[in-house]
Amino acid sequence: MSLSVTNLTASYGSHLVLKELSIANLEKGSFTALLGPNAAGKSTLFKSIAGLIKTQSGDVVLNDKNLKDYSKIERARDVIYLPQSFYSSLALSVFESVLVSLKQKSGWRVKPEDIQQVAEILALLNIEHLAEKNISELSGGQKQLVALARILVVKPKVILLDEPTSALDLHHQLSILTVIKKLTIERGLITIAALHDVNLAAKFCDQIILLDKGVIQTQGDAHKVLAMPILGEAYKVKTLLETGSKGQLYLDAELLEGA
Repeated sequence: MSLSVTNLTASYGSHLVLKELSIANLEKGSFTALLGPNAAGKSTLFKSIAGLIKTQSGDVVLNDKNLKDYSKIERARDVIYLPQSFYSSLALSVFESVLVSLKQKSGWRVKPEDIQQVAEILALLNIEHLAEKNISELSGGQKQLVALARILVVKPKVILLDEPTSALDLHHQLSILTVIKKLTIERGLITIAALHDVNLAAKFCDQIILLDKGVIQTQGDAHKVLAMPILGEAYKVKTLLETGSKGQLYLDAELLEGA
């Protein structure tokens, strides 16, 4: 299974956001970081892949089938987008919210195995203690974890995560990305996460896609992309790639003079 994007163009009214953008094959079991400055088009790219906005041209192909040929139900089942913020106006508990997400894809009769699946995903994300809490009572970070649980319980083929760690402290950032990486490999998912923290991308992701001004600037092995001058150019900083004592990569950055 693989995912590819070819000549994708998308706009909001007269404002062109994505310009004949292409992404080479992303294989199952791969965890890719989508990097780029603010307003580069990352959220628009995710919404385009998920079919949430209309595109002017281009193709998104999953497992040799164009997503244009999917029904809305098929596309929503196989490709799931998690936006930066999760809101729910329904008066549901955490457990109920995740269960509703599961049953939307499989019919509404609740089976014992459904209850087990929800319990397992809450435990995996270490939020089982929140099961009976109403979503409205949760912090921003806790809501983000619940939103992730709602995605993972469905077992899609592609998950698109828009800043999944933005509301989390360092402990939970590492914990969640570890879980995402593990499940991506075990379930053969294709996972793309838009990240602002370049060093988290270096630690967890197999490859990096750099998006700037609506165009893919480069795509490739994380080690190679992090060493490219084009990365610093996109963010308007000077970068220096270093290697830690345990062999991990660390990208140091400083502002350019006059920037």
